[in-house]
Amino acid sequence: MGRRSFLTRATVGGAAAAAGGALAAPALAQETPNINWRLASSFPKSLDTIFSGGEELARRVSEATDGRFRIQVFSAGEIVPGLDAINAATDGTVECAHSVGYYNWGKDPAFACGAELPFTFSARSKSAYNYYGGGIDLYNEFLEKYSLVSFPAGNTGTQMGGWYRKEVNTPADVQGLKIRIAGLAGRVLERMGAVPQQLAGGDVYPALEKGTIDAAEWVGPYDDAKLGFHKVAPYYYYPGFWEGGPTVSMFFNKARYDQLPDSYKSLLRSCCQAVDSNMLANYDYKNPTAIKELVAQGAQLRSFSQEVMVAAFEAANEVYAELSQQNESFKKQYEAMLQFRDDWYLYAQTADYTFDTFMMTLRNQDALAPSNFGVGE
Repeated sequence: MGRRSFLTRATVGGAAAAAGGALAAPALAQETPNINWRLASSFPKSLDTIFSGGEELARRVSEATDGRFRIQVFSAGEIVPGLDAINAATDGTVECAHSVGYYNWGKDPAFACGAELPFTFSARSKSAYNYYGGGIDLYNEFLEKYSLVSFPAGNTGTQMGGWYRKEVNTPADVQGLKIRIAGLAGRVLERMGAVPQQLAGGDVYPALEKGTIDAAEWVGPYDDAKLGFHKVAPYYYYPGFWEGGPTVSMFFNKARYDQLPDSYKSLLRSCCQAVDSNMLANYDYKNPTAIKELVAQGAQLRSFSQEVMVAAFEAANEVYAELSQQNESFKKQYEAMLQFRDDWYLYAQTADYTFDTFMMTLRNQDALAPSNFGVGE
């Protein structure tokens, strides 16, 4: 091939490539459109660990799209009250909400299944159920009737059992107890004779301080310290058997989500999973220091007695049996949880439980202190 022929063909090819590039630009724009969304959080900004889940999602999405997909995050009360965040995503007031499904359990008990049911999972087993046991798909199947799509976006780990003005030693001490508690846990404690109150995070302290309620559960040491519950209720109980591994979720308005290009949908799912993992790590890092500080400030740690735990477990099973008869969506999700729960706790008592128990024993013997190894002296 002659030099002139080669140059002619190369020029034509280059022109075609340039033309192709020019034609491809609109297609690229369609794949990465400029989108502005609003996110309503159920949490106040002061609770930085849980509120920051919404901020982290917005930051990751913006960074991955060079600012083309922007999500503006609003704390509880800025657009709607915290407990109405999910409803705001349903009706399209906002495109998405960062919340906990059990806040909507009064609308439909099946909402609670995507968050947590008492005496079901730990954070680790809940993650396994969500991502590999069909939990996410089953929840979204239910949420279609409420025009929502949801993905896990946070976990606190096993929560504490809350703050009490008086000790709770037996099931009889639960009778008449006015307690702030969320989700189906309230129904369980109501079965035991308590008087549950569902309040948003920012409303709990004033109610506890004024004596409107006798007790309050929120999350765990780090968040509870920020809310100051130890100043008005001295007894700090554990575990929060109603929240062994509660999932905090992103709820997207389904119509708006379906309009997104597939690349943005995939990005949202990936970013939600990153937030899901990161929030748990954040709580696990902050809670050990926070609980020591609370005890130093006078908090009195108490574990629920075996008698109270057994009574609560039996009450929970009664509630689940009733709801399964009344609500097919609840039943379908709950039965899926049970299929995995039994095997999980059979496995969990082997390697992890044995290792953790051994290390805790060493810790109680002061055998893990840094000073024993010439560190921190």
